[in-house]
Amino acid sequence: MGKLGVVIVAAGKGSRMKTAESKQYLPLNGKPVLVHTLELFQQLDEVSTIVLVTGEGDVERCTDYMNRYGISKLQRIIVGGKERQHSVWNGLKALPDEVEWVMVHDGVRPFAAKRHIIKCLNKAMEFGAAVLAVPVKDTIKIVDDSGVIRSTPDRRSLWAIQTPQAFRRSLLEQAYEQAEREGFTGTDDAMLVERAGTKVHVVEADYYNIKITTPEDLPWAEWIAQNIRGVDNR
Repeated sequence: MGKLGVVIVAAGKGSRMKTAESKQYLPLNGKPVLVHTLELFQQLDEVSTIVLVTGEGDVERCTDYMNRYGISKLQRIIVGGKERQHSVWNGLKALPDEVEWVMVHDGVRPFAAKRHIIKCLNKAMEFGAAVLAVPVKDTIKIVDDSGVIRSTPDRRSLWAIQTPQAFRRSLLEQAYEQAEREGFTGTDDAMLVERAGTKVHVVEADYYNIKITTPEDLPWAEWIAQNIRGVDNR
């Protein structure tokens, strides 16, 4: 396989966390959330390069994390854009030329299982694009602006999409270039690739791969860190 680069996006302010500190820098089991995420990909032999996209005022502390925790694969720390999509695009452009495959991952999602990450990579290498996801457990309703239920989709067809999302680099870059030309903003990378005409395959992950977004997530994250995703990230 060609070389694999990982773009980790950690440029958000995290207003839903209702804390003065951005969510990616909050302590989790003795280390910042972001460090857990960086260490996860540092430990994967398949990963050759990590690019971290962060806020303008956070480059210095992320550099300190890199040195203090020995994140040797972290080759670039760059500043993000206005929206997540712009941040990912900045990260893609910062990858070394020899990187052929790319994964995009949320900095506040430290519990992706290594076996699922590898399955996602293998699926992307087979088809060009793959994402981690889990079946939706709750009944989902389509609700209008006045708060009235309009329809109930069949739950069997609904999946909650996670990261990492894995792609052939050239394919993802083409999708980003098309979105930029047409002024389109998507909700995730897979959406841009779908829009460009490529089928994106789903790889089933698990419900521990949470995105730490709200205060309610923190106790759950502490439990996962201590009981499920230990040093071996089983």
